[in-house]
Amino acid sequence: MTAPLHEPTAEAAPSPAEEAAVSTADAKAVQGRSLGRIAWERLKRDKLALSGGVVVLVLILIAILAPVIANLIGQDPESHHEELIDPLFSTPTGSLGGISGDHLFGVEPVSGRDVFARIIYGARVSLLVGFLSALVAVVLGTVLGILAGFFGGWIDALISRVMDGLLAFPQLLFIIALVSVMPNEMLGLTGTGVRLFVMILVIGFFGWPYVGRVVRGQTLSLREREYVEAARSLGAGRFYILFKELLPNLIAPIIVYATMMIPTNILTEAALSFLGVGVKPPTASWGQMLSSAIDYYSSDPMYMVIPGVAIFVTVLAFNLFGDGVRDALDPKASR
Repeated sequence: MTAPLHEPTAEAAPSPAEEAAVSTADAKAVQGRSLGRIAWERLKRDKLALSGGVVVLVLILIAILAPVIANLIGQDPESHHEELIDPLFSTPTGSLGGISGDHLFGVEPVSGRDVFARIIYGARVSLLVGFLSALVAVVLGTVLGILAGFFGGWIDALISRVMDGLLAFPQLLFIIALVSVMPNEMLGLTGTGVRLFVMILVIGFFGWPYVGRVVRGQTLSLREREYVEAARSLGAGRFYILFKELLPNLIAPIIVYATMMIPTNILTEAALSFLGVGVKPPTASWGQMLSSAIDYYSSDPMYMVIPGVAIFVTVLAFNLFGDGVRDALDPKASR
């Protein structure tokens, strides 16, 4: 028996560095991404939504820091400057409503109050009502919607009929009538505080059926999923399934609807202030400024343009951001 002409050569063993590189590459290949990370990556690609989010963040900071900003520019939203008003026409002296280095957006007719200071203080009212009323609507709508969708039967029928009744109710007229008969003092609040409290509660109360319908529909679909049946088979109680299995899967539509409700609530507050049933003077409000500008739109158009632009930019920013959040959280959206 003859020996083979060529001995088989053993393969060289990989070095520790090569093994580490291979294991790292395998880990990256199988590494999963959370739903939050996927949504954030989708949102980052939407430049309009990011622009809207930046504007919203800036508006929130302006509202929070309104007293600091007013002190920096040396103006107060309630200080009168009659010396800057034409005594004959009651309009600001100078061009463009009295815009100058001291008064960046000019001054109001008659009183001469600084418009810029009142705009940034008005942002506090609009955002406060917008966010808190949306919070009330989301809490009520989520709780009642998930109960209606999960339990069904007479509970679903009762809650659904209540939602139908509230959706058909004239919300704006009810708020006008309610605010008109509200006392000046209530629950330790006075004047503007009472009106803000009533507006937040009423706008939120009439807004929850919109959230409730969305949550109910999603719950009807989710309660038949396999993981819910598995939780039942393991002996999980109803409330455990509600808050541990269903609610986490409802977060995305709830967030989306909340971002879409806030600009609507801001417009509602502006409309109520425009009609004279919002915050009381001299508290600054964009809708109230628009109402006062009606008598001076021909002689001082800037007094109407500036609060109108503030409302437009705020609502547009929230809508752009809300659309982007909806597309980012929707796995079926194509971008």
